[in-house]
Amino acid sequence: MKENILLIPSEPSKMLFKMIESAIEDNDIIKISELTHNEDLRNKNILLAIELNSIGTNNNLNSMLDKLTQMSFNSLINSKASILIHSNYNNFTKTYAQQVIYLMNRLGCRFPGRPIVEANENLDNFIAMQKIYNLPLEEILLMKSQELGRKLFSEQEFFRNKNIVAIHSSNKETSNTLMLWDMVKDNLKDLYVKDINLGNGNIIDCRGCGYKTCKYFGKQSKCYYGGIIVEEVYPSILDSSTIVFLCPNYNDMLTANIVATINRLTALFRKTKFYDKRIFGVVVSGYSGSDALSKQLISSLNINKTFELPPYFSLEMTANDPGYINKIPNVQTTAKNFAEIIKRDLLLS
Repeated sequence: MKENILLIPSEPSKMLFKMIESAIEDNDIIKISELTHNEDLRNKNILLAIELNSIGTNNNLNSMLDKLTQMSFNSLINSKASILIHSNYNNFTKTYAQQVIYLMNRLGCRFPGRPIVEANENLDNFIAMQKIYNLPLEEILLMKSQELGRKLFSEQEFFRNKNIVAIHSSNKETSNTLMLWDMVKDNLKDLYVKDINLGNGNIIDCRGCGYKTCKYFGKQSKCYYGGIIVEEVYPSILDSSTIVFLCPNYNDMLTANIVATINRLTALFRKTKFYDKRIFGVVVSGYSGSDALSKQLISSLNINKTFELPPYFSLEMTANDPGYINKIPNVQTTAKNFAEIIKRDLLLS
């Protein structure tokens, strides 16, 4: 059984302290407020309690993550983490949590779907939930903190198949991203892998149907706007445990078709949550910025849409000219290693 760790890098505010108490309940937990070289944070359940400063960061936590990274890229292997985060401002909580998740994931840490509870100035981010629960904002915050802790500290397991679906909108002849994925896929031949090509700009983005309309179609595993999203993407996601997003970097943004696909998942999300499904990303940039796209996947799919984030979820490379990916030294080994990461995670199911 994993030990429970409370990682609390700075003095918590009164509000963050209440969130911590709600999340921990009566679980045995080891409190760590600074790292020496003696702590072993592998194979742990880690609850991070983050108090943000006026510029939206936590310097002590930054130092901790730097130290963990210098120790080893396996320094958080087999660990699972969730985050409580508080700010005295209306900004910063989501973007800083996104950054922390990205950095910890690169060290081998897993994050369950929807792994953060944010408390911003005046708790304005809970106003929408107040319409559902009809409770004071602080009570909703503490209830969500409690739910987060129970999810983290439990040993919940999901029944998952070994099916993989890869979603892209790339040209096979010229796309470095698709060429890289083909190298990865060559090492997954013992698994069922389906590729879905979304086409070239043909996906209608979400137009913001009313809640009742969206839920009506979602209950039927459909969306008002139909098309390939309903005909191929929805069924494939429902039939798979693992979804791989292939993401060329255009202007440090996910491509329009990928963004539209993620937005259109909302209708299906009304019917079924995605806690039992994991995401991986293959990101290729012409210059730099692959981490920006990986963080967009984290925010949209792990934090919002409840997909699990497995360790080392994103394969990031730089290749500009068409076909240049094939000239990168040891690229086949890199692709094989990423395939092994995917297979290893499937075997844990």
